[in-house]
Amino acid sequence: MTESSVRGEVGRARLRKEDARLLTGQTNWTDNIQAAAMLHLAILRSPMAHARVERVDVSHALELPGVVAAFTGSDLAEGMGSLPCAWPVTEDMVHPDHPPLAVDEVRHAGDPVAVVVARDRYAAADALEAVEVEYEPLPAVLDLEAALAEDAPLVHADKGTNRCYDWPLRSGEDYAAVRERAEVVLRRRYQQQRLIPNAMEPRSVVVTPLAASGEYTVYSATQIPHILRVMLAMVTGIPEHKLRVVAPDVGGGFGSKLQVYGEEAIALAVARRLGRPVKWTESRSEGYLATHHGRGMIQDVEIAADRDGRLRGLKVDLLADMGAYLMLVTPGVPILGAFMYPAIYKMDSYEFRCTGVFTTRTPTDAYRGAGRPEATYAIERIMDELAAELGMDPVELRRRNWIRHEEFPYDSIAGLTYDSGNYEAATDKALALFGYDELRAEQRKRDERGDTVRLGIGVSTYTEMCGLAPSRVLRDLRYAAGGWEAASIRMLPTGKVEVVTGTSPHGQGHVTSWSQIAADVLGVPFEDVEVVHGDTRAAPQGMDTYGSRSLVVGGAAVHHAARKVVDKARKVAAHLLEASERDLEFTGGAFSVKGSPEARKTIQEVAFEAFTSHDLPDGMEPTINAGHVLDPENFSYPHGTHLCAVEVDTETGMTRIRSYVCVDDVGRVVNPMIVEGQVHGGLAQGIAQALYEEAVYDDDGNLLSGTMADYLVPSAVDLPDFVTDRTETPAESNPLGVKGVGEAGTIASTPAVVGAVVDALRPLGVTDVPMPCTPERVWRAIHGEEDPA
Repeated sequence: MTESSVRGEVGRARLRKEDARLLTGQTNWTDNIQAAAMLHLAILRSPMAHARVERVDVSHALELPGVVAAFTGSDLAEGMGSLPCAWPVTEDMVHPDHPPLAVDEVRHAGDPVAVVVARDRYAAADALEAVEVEYEPLPAVLDLEAALAEDAPLVHADKGTNRCYDWPLRSGEDYAAVRERAEVVLRRRYQQQRLIPNAMEPRSVVVTPLAASGEYTVYSATQIPHILRVMLAMVTGIPEHKLRVVAPDVGGGFGSKLQVYGEEAIALAVARRLGRPVKWTESRSEGYLATHHGRGMIQDVEIAADRDGRLRGLKVDLLADMGAYLMLVTPGVPILGAFMYPAIYKMDSYEFRCTGVFTTRTPTDAYRGAGRPEATYAIERIMDELAAELGMDPVELRRRNWIRHEEFPYDSIAGLTYDSGNYEAATDKALALFGYDELRAEQRKRDERGDTVRLGIGVSTYTEMCGLAPSRVLRDLRYAAGGWEAASIRMLPTGKVEVVTGTSPHGQGHVTSWSQIAADVLGVPFEDVEVVHGDTRAAPQGMDTYGSRSLVVGGAAVHHAARKVVDKARKVAAHLLEASERDLEFTGGAFSVKGSPEARKTIQEVAFEAFTSHDLPDGMEPTINAGHVLDPENFSYPHGTHLCAVEVDTETGMTRIRSYVCVDDVGRVVNPMIVEGQVHGGLAQGIAQALYEEAVYDDDGNLLSGTMADYLVPSAVDLPDFVTDRTETPAESNPLGVKGVGEAGTIASTPAVVGAVVDALRPLGVTDVPMPCTPERVWRAIHGEEDPA
């Protein structure tokens, strides 16, 4: 028996199994894939935000060396459907067609208008210059409020409106009545700037056809191979059973690869037309135009309270930028946040409304956190404003309103049931690690001296709903798919184990964590477990990876499948040991008879007996393999407290993060090292929104921040050292007691950082700095100058 099977795996800081191969370059990124006679695609994109396409001529491109074919939108339109939107959030939602290749009109800079196919990628890229396109310019639509005016130019003229939908949610007492009797009412407007995902690996797709049988294998840098397979069948008309989708090694996603992109449909259509393998890989600047963006929202938030700080009501009005088209879950992203604006607080009334608006910009969709970071930002920022209005410490205000640990499970005002939590414990630990009282004392002294470098302290206490499920809730939200997840365990004759999972990792460490879960239940060595994923042929069932659902749904499914293996093995072991199943104990991977420990069979021995089938119980099939499809009863609700101290130079506007402390509660921890990495990555992304990143357009709808020279992504040297810790209140919604962690850092960190910047400047009369809080914007806020953007 190995040490690992004695000690147990869950809770151990195991080095990731995946890393050696990734770090030594023994990987299989989509762009590494080669096939005999493979062709390369290059896509011509519109330089204009909005225009009528008068003419597309690819004839000159076809004359160039190495070029095999070229297609316009009209050429590929036959047999090609609209790209899918799986989340029609209201019955009357406006849902325009979204052709993979534009036919009559382009609606954002980067909209594809033609594709060239050549023997190598360089010939294809060069040939784009020979494609002739005539455009008739149309007005750009950029301002969300102006887009809703009666005389506004229309993104989709055939729809007669730029309004995509109105989605309301009301709960508790009538808000107007609550507002009327409240002693304090504050209203603030916050802007969620557009963000551009920056996964290390760009998007890429390779399609290999098998002409004799009409089958196609699609390799894609995707988070969602199973969903992509279904959707590509619907878009192209190719029968689903003739499609195999493989997500090889995928180098990050952050939501940007939770998508069915036009390039995937185009590559499949071209491979079908030409009968040859084709490849497309985006350039980094191409990705800035064509990969969906995140956030993009105006938040009008109103809070009503008593003078003693007790919250009475909350009202939220959103204008959400859909961009030019509805992609896979575009309209649903801000709706996810609707349930999180009340956060961890108790109140009497909640009113929410979201209006989706079409603009002539790149479509938005899921980006790490997907609606919940926006909600947390708004509520935590206005809680700071309320504390300032009441002359109260912001931590004390939160204490007076949060759900206390003895009140769980708790039905929130937004209609969710929070199963477990302890906000007091996480906050107390964070305050102690941060040295909160000492920093407040230092801040007062600096303010009294009138220092030019001000100290600010930001507070963010958050919870989030993650583990996207259960399916019945998704049904009620009009989401087209379910929230279940599948896993199966194969016990091999040699005693090794294969875990087949429907989740599809892109950096999260599933192979390691799933191995730990299976090894614990089965009592086998960690090293003896292999995890199979990301291939719809090898793992035919799954709902993939997004929304911090992998562990709480997929990992729990692995646990259940492994328990079923043990139950089946128990029957065989009892037969072999000539004992009753009730008399068997299973510990350390072995079955033994109570009172006769020398009579034992390991689960590996049982697996071999099942393989030979020489001596099985009557009527039992010759296998102890098992599978499980899990549809959980509830979301999971991680929570925590993040504290940030910044120093702001009032002469230059420069902001420096002096210290950052976070204490998160993600339930039971499978691998502390992986959790730490997820938190650090999330913090980097949330801090990036607060201080660095923004997609900027000019008045004509041209993307000005279209390269890494213009779009500021922080590196390690731009970020502080983080102090991280945890409390643990196990989830009640799954047998492992785990909660999501992949998005927690991003959700909590942005308001902590911006709150700290505003806190530093509040004595100067500053109540808000638009994100990102660049030195120029901070300086303008100090001097009362309007931000020109």
